[in-house]
Amino acid sequence: MKAGNNKVVTMTYTLRLNDENGKIIQQVDESRPFVQLFGVGALLPAFEKNINGLEAGDTFGFQLSAEEGYGNPSDEAILKLDKKIFEIDGKFDPEMVAVGKTITMQDNQGNPLDGKVLAVEDDSVIMDFNHPLAGENLYFSGTVLDVRDATEEELAHGHAHAGGHHHE
Repeated sequence: MKAGNNKVVTMTYTLRLNDENGKIIQQVDESRPFVQLFGVGALLPAFEKNINGLEAGDTFGFQLSAEEGYGNPSDEAILKLDKKIFEIDGKFDPEMVAVGKTITMQDNQGNPLDGKVLAVEDDSVIMDFNHPLAGENLYFSGTVLDVRDATEEELAHGHAHAGGHHHE
């Protein structure tokens, strides 16, 4: 069976910066493989395009430009937020909200967003919500372990379930 829309693909991969000799950013091995429902917009489109048509046992290696990956850093993703947003029970925790720390917040639709603290000022915090790999060329290599049809439940939920079952 070939990887494609409405298929659940299980794979291992190594993500590196730039090319096959670049710094390793992430490794996913057989002990905890990457399991993903294809065709629902959860993957980078260029990643999905490179995996499309592969079968169990196939290996892959491909580069994505910054534009195909997480895009280039944007000044619009750097925000100055009111320091009060970060208060818990009326208190600001300078250890939790420190320069260099990553904090998970929510956008207006309630979606989680990770932001990096760039600066803490008297009454504001400057956060960078660019993806950590924005502006980077990426290289993925790995092996497709399994390809199967998605279940009706997976298609309805828009994501793969471990072993075909929903685990939350």
